[in-house]
Amino acid sequence: MESDHGLYLASVLLVPILIAVTFHEAAHGFIAYQLGDDTAWRAGRVTFNPLKHVDPFGTIVLPALLYMTSGFIFGYAKPVPVNFGRLRHPRRDTVLVALAGPGTNVLLAIVSSLLLYTLGQMPVSTVVLWFAFNLQVSISINALLCVFNMLPLPPLDGGRVAVSILPRPIAFPLARLERYGMLIVLLLLFVSYAGRRYGIDPLNWLIFQPTQALGDFIRSVTGTSE
Repeated sequence: MESDHGLYLASVLLVPILIAVTFHEAAHGFIAYQLGDDTAWRAGRVTFNPLKHVDPFGTIVLPALLYMTSGFIFGYAKPVPVNFGRLRHPRRDTVLVALAGPGTNVLLAIVSSLLLYTLGQMPVSTVVLWFAFNLQVSISINALLCVFNMLPLPPLDGGRVAVSILPRPIAFPLARLERYGMLIVLLLLFVSYAGRRYGIDPLNWLIFQPTQALGDFIRSVTGTSE
C-alpha cells in the first residue's frame, strides 16, 4: 500500500513539475529568438520536449530528496543558453527574456486553475480526482517557480532584471554575485532548515509566503478558492 501511495504521489508531482520547468525554459529561448538571439534555437532548447531541459539531479533527484526529508521542493533545470549581447536592445531585451520564464509560470498557474474550475463541474471519479490533484500541484509549483526565480539574485531571472534596470554603480556589484548565486540559495535553504526551531526562516519570508499569496490570488480570481 505504501508503494502505491508513493507512486500516486510521484505521479501528481512529476507531471506538473516537468510541464512547469519545460515551459519556463522554452519561453526564455523563444523570446530570445524573437529578439535576435538564436543560440537556444540552434541548441534545440526552444522545445516542449522535457528531456531537452531536465537535469537528472537538479530536476528529479534533488526535489524528491528534499520533499521526502523536509517537505520543501527545490530544484533546477538546465539553463537555456542566451547570448545577451546578440539581442537587438540588450539592456531592455534582457529584461524581457528573463521575465518570459516566470511570466509563463503565472500563465500556467492561471490555466491550471481554470481547468480545475472545469473539473469541479464534473462527477467525482478516480480519474477526475487525479487530474484535480495534478492541477492543484501545478498552481503551487508554478507560483513557487515564479516567486523563486524573481528573487533579485543572479543568475536567477529576478537578478537579471535587477542588473538590467538598476543604475550601473549598483548593477555591477550585483552582477558579480552570479558565480555565487546558487551557493547563496543553498545557504538560505540550510539556514531556514536549521533555524526553524528558533523562528529563523528566511525562505518562508522570501519565498513561501509570497508563493502562498500568489497561489491564493490566482485561485481567487479564477473562482477556485475554497
